[in-house]
Amino acid sequence: MANLKEIRSRISTVSSTMQITSAMKMVSAAKLKKAQDAITAMRPYANKLTELLQNLSASLDGDAGSKFADNREVKKVLVVAITSNRGLCGAFNSNIIKQSILLNNETYAGQQVDFMAIGKKGNDILGKKGNVIANNSQVFDNLTFDNVSEIAEDLMAKFTEGQYDRIELVYNKFKNAATQIVMTEQFLPIVPTEGGSQNSADYIFEPSKPEIVEQLIPKSLKTQLFKAIRDSFASEHGARMTAMHKATDNAGELKDQLTLTYNKARQAAITNEILEIVGGAEALNN
Repeated sequence: MANLKEIRSRISTVSSTMQITSAMKMVSAAKLKKAQDAITAMRPYANKLTELLQNLSASLDGDAGSKFADNREVKKVLVVAITSNRGLCGAFNSNIIKQSILLNNETYAGQQVDFMAIGKKGNDILGKKGNVIANNSQVFDNLTFDNVSEIAEDLMAKFTEGQYDRIELVYNKFKNAATQIVMTEQFLPIVPTEGGSQNSADYIFEPSKPEIVEQLIPKSLKTQLFKAIRDSFASEHGARMTAMHKATDNAGELKDQLTLTYNKARQAAITNEILEIVGGAEALNN
């Protein structure tokens, strides 16, 4: 059994750790509220815009926007892995990395698969597993639509120039603070809805179809990427808050166990001292 000094030192260490995890939990909870409100407000707009884009994509043949719906033979794939810049958020980052590697090893086995990292954690690990062509971790320092638009424009250019035949997004979709859903979403080429050709026939284009397509498609793709990053950002704080909550609870249980062990050891030490005193007194009397 450890001596009293060692147990006291461990209790002090666990108490300090518990204070840190508790503080991190409160910080993540505060940030989560803002991030959750942002993604909740954005989803209806982003989903409706994506629906319009998918319905329109069936009639893009011969238009300027058809370059974004070009279904070529898949030889080169770009996987955009959206993780976080910081850890201590449970399996949040590892789930994205596992799914990205799964796409490389199984889904697109035999094809050239490159990675684009949005988040330092994904860049650090995927850089050892494959070819990371870019790291856009700085977007989390100032998460705005304009900053995300630059990344989306880069992705669109890589697709239209033929550098990649398919671009996939891998990110955590926010459900609640305790649940994040790993999503694999095709970014390019545009995926038309079933029966899209019938739906597209009902549209009346004003001022003109090419002009609408030219403005709608890039905006929709930028919004799609922005929503994915917003989802991931909210999921990160939810995962970290949950992880720190569990860590705080575990630290509290460990502290209670150590305190009980300390009290037992202290009582045993006191009992031994009393026995030694009584034994010494009896020896003197004899």
